[in-house]
Amino acid sequence: MKPTFLQSLGHEVLNPALDDDDFQLAVDVAQTAYDRNAPDVIVGSSRGGAVAMHLQSRDTPLVLLCPAWRAHGRIDRVKPETWILHSRQDDVVAYADSERLLAHSGLPASRLITTGSDHRLVDPDSLDALRSLCAALENDRIEQTPSDA
Repeated sequence: MKPTFLQSLGHEVLNPALDDDDFQLAVDVAQTAYDRNAPDVIVGSSRGGAVAMHLQSRDTPLVLLCPAWRAHGRIDRVKPETWILHSRQDDVVAYADSERLLAHSGLPASRLITTGSDHRLVDPDSLDALRSLCAALENDRIEQTPSDA
């Protein structure tokens, strides 16, 4: 749903098939896609957010939607160029996990955008938040330092 939504807005979307059973293989596939295509923004949802956190992605901004970092992988911090969208009503990944992730990373609370009514974040407000954030990042209109709070 979210890749199709972003494509409908004119974004070029890479959506590699990530292995569901082997997390490291999923990271390797995503890393290869990143290395070959150098995207402007990386968007990862839930387990895909955890995969995105593991990429060697230099200063490419990350947009993580309800990232399931505690359930997958070994990374517990994100780089300064990271924003998170999460619903307080998420019953799959705790909202507090995103708060904790930002705190561990030394990022301001303003990097956590509260939206949606569930884990999927496919309601109009969440999709609009994703659209706005990706457009701003793609156009370098958001300050990308941790001191922006």
